[in-house]
Amino acid sequence: MPLGSSHTLIWLSLGVIALLFALFNYRSVKRIVVGRPMRSRELQASHNKLFWLIALPILSADLYSSVAYGPEAGATELAFLGARAEWFIVPIVLATVLLLAIIVTSYIMGVLAYPNGGGGYSIARDNFKQPWVSLVAASALLIDYVLTVAVSVSAGIQAIASAYPMVAPYAAILSLLCVLVILLVNLRGVSESATVFAWPTFAFMASMLILIAVGLGNGLTHGFVQSTTPVFGAVPKGLTTLIMLKAFSSACSSLTGIETISNAVPIFREPRQKSAIKAYLAMTVLTGVTLIGFGYELYVKGIRVNPTNTMLSQLAAVYFGHGVMYQIITWTTFLVLIIAANSTFNGFPQLLALAASDGFLPHALMLRGDRLGYSNGMMVLATLASTLIIAFDAQTNALIPLFAIGVFMSFTIAQIGLVRRWRRIRGRHWMTKAVINAVGAAVTATVTVVFAVTKFSQGAWIVLIAMPLLVVMALSIGRYYDGVRKEIAIAPGVTPPKPHHVLTVVLVSGIHLVVEHTISFAQSLGTEVVALYIGFDDESIADLERRWAEWGSPCRLVTLRSEYRSLIHPLARFVRTLETWEGGKPDHVHLILAQFVPRHWWHYLLHNQSAFLIRAWFLRNRDVVITTVPYHLRPHKA
Repeated sequence: MPLGSSHTLIWLSLGVIALLFALFNYRSVKRIVVGRPMRSRELQASHNKLFWLIALPILSADLYSSVAYGPEAGATELAFLGARAEWFIVPIVLATVLLLAIIVTSYIMGVLAYPNGGGGYSIARDNFKQPWVSLVAASALLIDYVLTVAVSVSAGIQAIASAYPMVAPYAAILSLLCVLVILLVNLRGVSESATVFAWPTFAFMASMLILIAVGLGNGLTHGFVQSTTPVFGAVPKGLTTLIMLKAFSSACSSLTGIETISNAVPIFREPRQKSAIKAYLAMTVLTGVTLIGFGYELYVKGIRVNPTNTMLSQLAAVYFGHGVMYQIITWTTFLVLIIAANSTFNGFPQLLALAASDGFLPHALMLRGDRLGYSNGMMVLATLASTLIIAFDAQTNALIPLFAIGVFMSFTIAQIGLVRRWRRIRGRHWMTKAVINAVGAAVTATVTVVFAVTKFSQGAWIVLIAMPLLVVMALSIGRYYDGVRKEIAIAPGVTPPKPHHVLTVVLVSGIHLVVEHTISFAQSLGTEVVALYIGFDDESIADLERRWAEWGSPCRLVTLRSEYRSLIHPLARFVRTLETWEGGKPDHVHLILAQFVPRHWWHYLLHNQSAFLIRAWFLRNRDVVITTVPYHLRPHKA
């Protein structure tokens, strides 16, 4: 065997051993990874109301962090046109900031309408009778959450790779490792310590503002038009409206995460609506100033798209070299992008749990884990984001075309829902509020169409197919749960429970303490008990019948011969023959199986798993009830 093959076999064997250890020592491994279980009453105690200035960096991390890759995503679409197209970064950024202002203004109306928090799904559910509308909003947001994790983590690793090129070949592996770390942090519930995540975002904001201030100082000294500045207003050959729209839609990837504050109104200190609005206004000003300043500096210094070096890294190197400030910008960029991904691990599981509580997703997604978080939803998010990272090799620009379509579609549905709400409840200044949301809906709908058209061939078709599939799946799950509720509902006048004729069948493998233990349990139930032995030859059957009689025949014994050395088929045949049972056909057959419980996990491998196979086989038989009676073995040397 070649050396490489032997190494592969060794690692594969170690992996199988580790997996078996984790499966059979699940509780121990879980305690180490996740931590001690928390009581339900600790849930309320773990949520403290936040001052809006502290909540600002936490809730704006997703939006603000995207300035690190949003303008570059727009510039990438124009890079093939050459230097004459570089000045377009300025109008593209200005258009992005204008769109940001429109959307935030619309969402402030949402804060006023829903003081207890209201995202796209909640608003649509409240204002549309048709469930599919709210499910479109939910599916769009869920897809965007997954892409936020994949894009943010990939962009964070790309920021590090720009400063340390030796990292680039391992971008996908490092991105997956980051997702795993974020998942473990959230499973442990560390994400509830909100202030811990505020400081890296503050540091990134300060770094970006310092970078812009230094750039303005450089402009005052050397002029705002320098030798590196592209010609403003030049029209490159090959420029089309479609290309401009593609660049604008890519730059709009900077506008994800706007909904976060609207969802999180309850976490603000009173007056919480005013606090949320202050956070929205501060977030808009900070993000707008940063986008405009960053885009302008990229233009003045003539920074071009480089697949191996981000535009932010290039600009920081121009002003600071590769010194301390450059390292601070690099690492704060990485941290804030990881925090942006981390914030999604709160929103995604909560949205899944909300949709599950409405009956449109599996109910397991409503369950809180040991640390009071929606751990099942977290693992779903980590799995889907990791799949995207692997599929697109952690390339941010490859993921961007899939990004933001979902969030803008959710924006549109939420704004239309708010218009319907203002028209329904009216109230003070309702016309003004309705007009603001109507304008927001029109703008975001237009952007959604632009995204879908311009990015369709670059991967947007995946999202446009995935969304309706998710909606169809959710509606199917809803119909299933409705059917189950109707089937198990007790109609008026139904008689109370009454006893059934039950035949208890104990499957025996011989005469020993395990059989004695199991039959004793069966006889204590007060039902007719039959012991069933399935032998593979006449000699073993005759020997068992002889020993049974010597034992005193504690209950009736039925023996069957299996020609093909199978337990399941003779057992199933026996159950079918009970229709002619001498005591009358039983309503239910109670099948009791003995199960060895060894002291050590690896001892399970030394016993056959016939009880498990029999349970799996008879699970679909509505008249067969299976009970497993454990027999705990004492420790033995092996």
